[in-house]
Amino acid sequence: MKMEDVLDEIKFELTGGLLELEIEDTVIIRAVQKVLRELARYYDETKLITVPFASCIDLSTFNSSTVVNVYRTQGYGDTGTSQADQLIDPVYAQQWMIFSNGGTMYNLQDYVLNYAAWSTMGQIQNTLSTDLDFEEDKDTGKLYINNRLNTSARITIKYIPKLQSVEDIKDDYWADILMRMSIAQTKLELGRIRTRFTLSNTPWPMDGEKLLEEGNTELKELREILRVHTNQTFCID
Repeated sequence: MKMEDVLDEIKFELTGGLLELEIEDTVIIRAVQKVLRELARYYDETKLITVPFASCIDLSTFNSSTVVNVYRTQGYGDTGTSQADQLIDPVYAQQWMIFSNGGTMYNLQDYVLNYAAWSTMGQIQNTLSTDLDFEEDKDTGKLYINNRLNTSARITIKYIPKLQSVEDIKDDYWADILMRMSIAQTKLELGRIRTRFTLSNTPWPMDGEKLLEEGNTELKELREILRVHTNQTFCID
């Protein structure tokens, strides 16, 4: 989505392609930017970025609004740089022994017991120190990640980006919401202008009151849609 497309849609909606608006494009752009700031409170489309792992990652270059989750790029059994990187699920290993050529069920009970011990130890370690637990510091723009064991060389961060321009919106749902709210907000601006003064000697009436009513009603409906369908949850410590 581009700002030019938003301007063309708003002008067509309010003029039918025949009339001219009495406000400049800069005024409409300010109305769209006002909608963007309001929409940012509900926007929940995420992005994924993979970066070198560190216990403290600088988020200033990511344009991040909120970090949602972090993921490893390597799992158990992947080649790593240390012994802890090469931990293998014992049941996963036994599976290959069973189905390999000449494999048997011999000593499967030992592997199950090993798995139970391995799983219990993981639960205890996560109780003491949760693996991949993270904390985002908004003031410094830093992301702190706790790694219980040595992790892979890279980490994937899932985050909600900041809405700074209409070009940041790629999803059709949010593009539609932005367009409808921008049209409604522009109706309010036009309605305020056209009701600023009352002209009694004009051969045609002004539609300022109607624009104000339509703009307020449409914005109210759209805000209710956003409120009901929001997926963001803000926790209180």
